[in-house]
Amino acid sequence: EILVVSPARVFLRLCILVQDAAFWLTVSGTLERVALGFAAGAAIGALLSALTAVSGLLYDIFHPIVEIIKATPVASFIILLLVWTGAENVPAITSALIVIPVVWENVSEGIRKTDAGLLEMARVFRFGRVKAILKIYVPCTMPYFTAACASGLGFAWKAGVAAEVLANLPLSIGGQIYDAKIYLDTVNLFAWTAVVVIASVALETALSKAASHIRKKRGGESYGNQYK
Repeated sequence: EILVVSPARVFLRLCILVQDAAFWLTVSGTLERVALGFAAGAAIGALLSALTAVSGLLYDIFHPIVEIIKATPVASFIILLLVWTGAENVPAITSALIVIPVVWENVSEGIRKTDAGLLEMARVFRFGRVKAILKIYVPCTMPYFTAACASGLGFAWKAGVAAEVLANLPLSIGGQIYDAKIYLDTVNLFAWTAVVVIASVALETALSKAASHIRKKRGGESYGNQYK
């Protein structure tokens, strides 16, 4: 059963894997790398959107860079990073690079679509820059940010695992997939691929529910309380 294996054998292998402590160390290692890259990418993307919104010069500088990142194949990034930096850092950096354009574009759109009436109110009541950001821009762009994070997380997860495969990292899901390919262990290959899919769905579902909870919580605030 090199080319095709039965679902029953894959399920049985999964049951065996989850009973091994090394399995959880492997999954947690991958989660840690992707989470680090995802958080860094989301933060950098949000910061870039704010900076490019207030400075046309910065927009002209960073917009082509972000477009290049979007257009470059993930595999090319991974190979270049393997040349430039240590293999251990490649998954996190790759995940961050995937997330940055998604967050930057969404939050920038949120900033552009901020209610002009709220901005006029801030001017009339002489809101300081910090207060205007916290009370107007952050609430108005939060749905765009959470939507970007929800979609970007799946991309970050898959890109991070792909980076682990090419880097052949020990104690990583990608490393396990690489070993399964080398030894033609198709059952293990399908089992670890199932782990990738299950984890991706679980992470995206959890983040989507958290984002929905945040939107409902903010929607429940009264207008007066929000802009005090």
